[in-house]
Amino acid sequence: MADLTFDTRDEFQRRGIAEKVISLLCSDIDISPMVIDGGWGTGKTEFCQKLINLMEQRDSHHLIYVDAFQADHADEPLLTILSAVVSKLPETERDGFITKVIPAVRFGLKTALKAGVGHLLRQDTEILAEEFDNELKQAADKVIDVTASSLIKDHVEANKNLEALQDALKEIADQKSIVLFIDELDRCRPDFAVSMLEVIKHTFNVENVSFVLITNTNQLRASINHCYGSDVDAQRYLEKFLKFTISLPISVDRDLDTKASVEHYKNLINKSQYLEKSKLENEAFVLFITHLILEHSLSLRDIETIVRNAETYQLLTKNVGFGENVNYGYRMIRLFSIILFSLNPTLSNNILNNNCDAKELGDFLGEKRADICTGDYPYPSESNVIAVILGQECKYSIEAYTPEEGDQNGYWTILIRDFFGNGAGVPRTGNRSKIVIDTLNMMNLYS
Repeated sequence: MADLTFDTRDEFQRRGIAEKVISLLCSDIDISPMVIDGGWGTGKTEFCQKLINLMEQRDSHHLIYVDAFQADHADEPLLTILSAVVSKLPETERDGFITKVIPAVRFGLKTALKAGVGHLLRQDTEILAEEFDNELKQAADKVIDVTASSLIKDHVEANKNLEALQDALKEIADQKSIVLFIDELDRCRPDFAVSMLEVIKHTFNVENVSFVLITNTNQLRASINHCYGSDVDAQRYLEKFLKFTISLPISVDRDLDTKASVEHYKNLINKSQYLEKSKLENEAFVLFITHLILEHSLSLRDIETIVRNAETYQLLTKNVGFGENVNYGYRMIRLFSIILFSLNPTLSNNILNNNCDAKELGDFLGEKRADICTGDYPYPSESNVIAVILGQECKYSIEAYTPEEGDQNGYWTILIRDFFGNGAGVPRTGNRSKIVIDTLNMMNLYS
């Protein structure tokens, strides 16, 4: 985590956002819990880690990072958070803090355990042999009676235990404020995610203790509806827990709408040891990937998948697939094939099975038909050229991608030859889709 800083890399220009977040966390304004919202693959975790490293330079807070997804198997949000707090304490203070919070933790664990025992007993009565039913039910009744009695006693002590926990936290926070960053909540089981929200709301309402949730609020709303039913207004429910929300922008520069994903693509290509001579960072390839990013709203994670698959292809072809001497047309169609493999397995399989509809291919490329080509600048886009080259070799709907007879058809013939570098490198009509098929076969490890 320590090597992720805005000083070493800030291709998405988010340092300014982080500085504003820090100013809010250091203010007297009650904005906790704060949410840093973003879709999957928009770089939330990396932003969180850079934010923590930037805030550590002030040395003003205990900064605690919790990966909720790694903890949801334990099914104890309270224990997860308290364990993270303990890990930040000096050795000399840990035992005292643990002693003070044990009653509250014990109450939470006991309640969960008893609920689990009752559930198991009910399940077992349905499957055990009939002659044991009465005995088991009697035992279950005794356990439930004892459980109810114990729970009543525990509830009498609950407020006292909670106050003791909060006092213990306040004692630490009075010395140095605490900020807990809860990441990956949107990847957790719905019941764990909702339990985490409720624990934060009801247990950690302590002065100088703040929470920052790094998550996808759309997924949180889905988790709430999963737990409480679709009739529940998930947004209203969330508003009871969350006090301030920011959304990570998807653009490096909002005015120019330069997509962060484009910058991520270029950076990943430039630093890849497998793609250093691939030329995939050149302008034409960047324009092509930019078009598809806009067409499909590709996330940073989608871009990482595409580049990783391009590296895999290069390795599998022993650096020949995107080799220095491969002509432009082959290189571009192979990149398209990698993107198709990464994003649309169904269409990829249709191509491999010779069952492809040109309209589906065109829709993926964002091209509904063959643009008119007159031989004058500007020429049709790379995505349109690929749609024409491959659309004519599909099984269905080829007419939209077949240039009209006459000059337009002649111009397209010249354009396609130029696309492949002319000469012996131009594949014959009918064999051009083989470039896609060979690439997909390689990615599927068939070749």
